[in-house]
Amino acid sequence: MNSPAKFDAYAESYEKLHAANVAVTGEETGYFSQYKVECLKRAGVDPAGALLDFGCGIGNVTERLVAAFSNVHGYEPSKLSAEKARERVPGAVIHDNLDEVPKGSFSTAVLSTVLHHVPPAERHGVVSQIFERLAPGGRLFIFEHNPFNPLSQYAVATCPFDDDAILLWPSEQRRLLRETGFEDVKLDYIVFFPRPLSFLRPLEPRLRWLFLGAQTMAVGRKPAK
Repeated sequence: MNSPAKFDAYAESYEKLHAANVAVTGEETGYFSQYKVECLKRAGVDPAGALLDFGCGIGNVTERLVAAFSNVHGYEPSKLSAEKARERVPGAVIHDNLDEVPKGSFSTAVLSTVLHHVPPAERHGVVSQIFERLAPGGRLFIFEHNPFNPLSQYAVATCPFDDDAILLWPSEQRRLLRETGFEDVKLDYIVFFPRPLSFLRPLEPRLRWLFLGAQTMAVGRKPAK
């Protein structure tokens, strides 16, 4: 994971900076968090199963997850960010020590726009940490910015806390999942239309093959045995 000290420094200002960064889309930050929840619902994630939001930050996505899923944990190595998440999402169990996150326990894990902060040589290790914490048959959902999309590239380039970002190509995400031991690996393109074109958003699930989506969703399943 990225140095916790960096996101300790942004714990207070993260929400404001994030909102300013996505303003070009015409949406607030909550739209993108809820979008991910809707992706999980469409994928058939069990609402009663244990779910881990790995690298949960101050709880933007976690807050939306607890409204849809009944057993949500978050892990965040930045202690200040984790404290913010606890205050914001009292319905989730937030860990700031990886050793306290139970292994073999989760039916679903979410890794939401985290890996681009992780140096490439360390990404396999992060995905392996999640693999260990999934129950047999559990799934990992990786959400990342799509380097094929010019708007995503611009948003990352102008975001203060993305100054260390190295975007992941879709092929790298698939490879990471397979090399870690995941099976049934697939990748969809998501988030296509800004708010002025919101009337077209019902079409987005049908466009998952189109490489121009602003983000990607890669999914892998831990073998059942």
